[in-house]
Amino acid sequence: MARVVFLGTPDAAVPTLEHVAGQHDVALVVTQPDRAKGRSGTPTPPPVEEAASRIGLAVAQPENDEALLTALREHGPYDVGVVVAYGRILRPDVLESAEHGMVNLHFSLLPRWRGAAPVARALLAGDPMTGVSIMRLDEGLDTGPLLNAQAIDILEDDDAGSLTARLADLGARLLASTLAGYLRGDIQAIPQSDDGLTYAEKIEKSDRPIDVEGAPEDALRRIRALAPTPAATLSIDDEPHKIFSARPSDAHLEPGTWVAVEGRPVVGLMGGAVELVRLQPPGKKAMSGSDWLNGRQEDHGEIA
Repeated sequence: MARVVFLGTPDAAVPTLEHVAGQHDVALVVTQPDRAKGRSGTPTPPPVEEAASRIGLAVAQPENDEALLTALREHGPYDVGVVVAYGRILRPDVLESAEHGMVNLHFSLLPRWRGAAPVARALLAGDPMTGVSIMRLDEGLDTGPLLNAQAIDILEDDDAGSLTARLADLGARLLASTLAGYLRGDIQAIPQSDDGLTYAEKIEKSDRPIDVEGAPEDALRRIRALAPTPAATLSIDDEPHKIFSARPSDAHLEPGTWVAVEGRPVVGLMGGAVELVRLQPPGKKAMSGSDWLNGRQEDHGEIA
């Protein structure tokens, strides 16, 4: 049984924490500090902190690199570190804090989509498949040598939320089995190639608006890539709406307009139309397209 330090923050990191904690001695869990969430602004612990507390593991939530190093030294030594979506670039002294280094689960088939938003970028690009990679972290951006990888198909109805959940479960199982072989010396790290290299830039505000002059398939990819958060956006009758789900429509209407079709809202884009399945008006909760339509007096309008 290895002595492990685990670094991770969001829901996607929880399955790996649970798998590793079931097989090894997790001496410390490091996660991001509590952050304000929702309209109330109440500080909320990240999912990994909640999972670690439920399991009964020691938790540190350092605010900066020096506090991180202090926490690591207080609970060390470690045989290996496991990193899943921690949310901070790790300095060399952190990478060297465990005897066998830091092993990272990344949600893409490296070297495709190195960087912050691999799942969203794969969906935006219309990739037919993606996967998970297990690597030993180095000082570069997802450039470390590979220990293992596994591919999966991207399903037609996948959005970023469902695809991330599938990758998190797949990656947790793969990392658990890979970690055991790595620590025994049965699995050797292979230098990562740059062939097929792409970068998954962080999703910015400019990535969110749906291009009304674009093709319907482009709009649908954007909606899937950004759901459930931060969500693609569309201005309907001069009001910004979050769009969580949509599907192709056979309706024929002018680009830049919307109409009610059989009790559901349909928007016209260049070369086609899409039906809005789930959306969120400003200041309200998310709702179905039909419920949104029922709350309006008009049955047509403009989009931007």
